[in-house]
Amino acid sequence: MAEALLGSLVMTPNAASPKQMAAPGLGGGNLHCWIETVEVTAAAAATSTYDLAVLPSNARLTPDSKIYWDDLASTGSPTLDLGLFNPTGYAGTGITPDDDGFFADADVTSAGSKAFIADIANAGKALWQFVSGQAADPKQPLLVRATLKDAAANVGGTLTVCLYYTLD
Repeated sequence: MAEALLGSLVMTPNAASPKQMAAPGLGGGNLHCWIETVEVTAAAAATSTYDLAVLPSNARLTPDSKIYWDDLASTGSPTLDLGLFNPTGYAGTGITPDDDGFFADADVTSAGSKAFIADIANAGKALWQFVSGQAADPKQPLLVRATLKDAAANVGGTLTVCLYYTLD
């Protein structure tokens, strides 16, 4: 066996066969990013919706994916739900819309942010797995939508999403 001298250390190659690199699992691959900003008007109703992204159903979110918002109310208690829908005009009906597939009731009465993935055990799941009752990938685009709930926004502000994902 050949030996290499490095300073005062002697390194000897392992006599056993080299370890084989395992193939990457699902979600391995290039990282993609989708950033979208929308404005919430000062008169936004408690049912206002904001379309933030259209991604393939097999997009796997990383734990870094977040939504950010400005203070949207000086009175009242509006909240924000974040979920998945069939895109407008898309012929596929692979999912039942789920307005809080990611989370419900984020308090938007002061500026803040929230991770798309609240439970780290869900990191790397495909988008379709965040839709309630979905058993298989519908193989279609999915719309990420925020919905204002519980009260109107009476202060205008900004919603921004930063979605980081890989594709199978």
